[in-house]
Amino acid sequence: MQSLVTGPRLDCASFLAPGCSNGLGIGIGIGFRTAEFLSSSARLKIGAFRRIATVGHYRPLKVTCTDYPRPDIDSSTNFLEAASLSAYFHRVPRPSKCLRVVIAGAGLAGLATAKYLADAGHIPILLEARDVLGGKVAAWKDKDGDWYETGLHIFFGAYPNVQNLFGELGINDRLQWKEHSMIFAMPNKPGEFSRFDFPETLPAPLNGIWAILKNNEMLTWQEKVKFAIGLLPAILGGQSYVEGQDRLTVTEWMLKQGVPERVNDEVFVAMSKALNFIDPDELSMQVVLIALNRFLQEKHGSKMAFLDGNPPERLCQPIVDYFISRGGELRMNSRLKKIELNEDGTVNHFALVDGDIVKGDAYVSAMPVDILKLLLPEEWKEILYFDKLKKLEGVPVINVHIWFDRKLKNTYDHLLFSRSPLLSVYADMSVTCKEYYDPNRSMLELVFAPADKWISCSDQKIIDATMVELAKLFPNEIAADGSKAQILKYHVVKTPRSVYKSVPNCEPCRPSQRSPINGFYMAGDFTKQRYLASMEGAVLSGKLCAQAVVQDYKFLSSKPLAANKAMILV
Repeated sequence: MQSLVTGPRLDCASFLAPGCSNGLGIGIGIGFRTAEFLSSSARLKIGAFRRIATVGHYRPLKVTCTDYPRPDIDSSTNFLEAASLSAYFHRVPRPSKCLRVVIAGAGLAGLATAKYLADAGHIPILLEARDVLGGKVAAWKDKDGDWYETGLHIFFGAYPNVQNLFGELGINDRLQWKEHSMIFAMPNKPGEFSRFDFPETLPAPLNGIWAILKNNEMLTWQEKVKFAIGLLPAILGGQSYVEGQDRLTVTEWMLKQGVPERVNDEVFVAMSKALNFIDPDELSMQVVLIALNRFLQEKHGSKMAFLDGNPPERLCQPIVDYFISRGGELRMNSRLKKIELNEDGTVNHFALVDGDIVKGDAYVSAMPVDILKLLLPEEWKEILYFDKLKKLEGVPVINVHIWFDRKLKNTYDHLLFSRSPLLSVYADMSVTCKEYYDPNRSMLELVFAPADKWISCSDQKIIDATMVELAKLFPNEIAADGSKAQILKYHVVKTPRSVYKSVPNCEPCRPSQRSPINGFYMAGDFTKQRYLASMEGAVLSGKLCAQAVVQDYKFLSSKPLAANKAMILV
């Protein structure tokens, strides 16, 4: 068995390098996967899942793999807006002198910043502290050649900037689209599921309304009516109303609007944990309203896709190849130690742990907010822009991977909401993902959340607790004592500081991408953008950061260093 703890250490050495142990590894920490791609001979059979009822007996689902065509999202308003922002970087005049922009952090935010700066004709120098790309979408390969990931990553139709990025890189075929449904486990009926199916023949929001009205297993008609009435102010009040709900938790908002408590128990506990890994009594209602707006107003907004393999190779590496082919640079194992300043408080250079000094015309932090706060120069900490960051902190998350000795039958080729007190969402990755496909054995990937009380526990304790919950989801196939399906191996990945915790009153604390320090910029899902803490938010923040740098070209190019090539001094 192996464990992994990722995240910032409580010192100024930036990233905590990933470590693995053999045997029953115990990963306890505070702070914060490259294989040959499976050949096309591993074909996924086109099929579907059907629940088969027999007299006095419930027969498990037969699992086959299903891929659906890419939805028609290219004509949606949000997709076109994202495409217009991408086009901006090609439209701007080519620079007479290319800016050398030093970026710390090769997660999606830093990668996107580098990609779009290269599109505008500038030279990104991307520094990554670890030996793996991706940040919060990082993944590692074990000694058996199997991958394990930082999180269970889902690509929604409502991610217009991510969808544009896939198209710009020519990798749209790497997304495996699933049927347009949201599937919830039924805790009161172990082994059974309840579905919200969005009909393709109806436009938004009618397809979403139909999906809700057709599901009578989770909410009664009376509860649906009261919930709809509670949502009316959000529908009529628009964006200003949504933003105003940042002061309330989901639980507080529902009480205020007279929404039955069972709606919270049946739907919003699972939704809150999926959106931000916390319960509805902590989550800002703004987050839920933004998600509902995207899912109900865009026909394919809630349609989901899985990446067809490990994120570092299948998503991150194409971005790196793109900007390197246009003159950019990538330096792995380049941990930022200190942001050195000039006398006027601007950045002089980035100092690395290995003693190197990296200088450029502009500087970008694309690091998680918790790491950034550790590295902030003392001279900046009293500036309101940076002082507000104190309220932003990452939420702990645990991602669990379990390989079983057999193919589990009671599952879907889809993301599943567990509705478990310990688990958020899960998927059988041996079914949903081509690279992880295995016709004989299942690999469940599960998000263990909320994780604040579990992050310091041993891997074995986490696995034991997970198996108790899985016994409820797979009553005929899994037993908590291991007497049914046997665990072949597992990996536990702990991220004590993941996406920022979206509690009430955080929104005013989120910074813009252009800082008050001339020549210093920030990217990351915690920065100001409308998609909050998500992969879409990270990519959009990188685009907005690159846009700010491009807009400041005249000033940045007039700095003395602009006449010289950015230097790496040893």
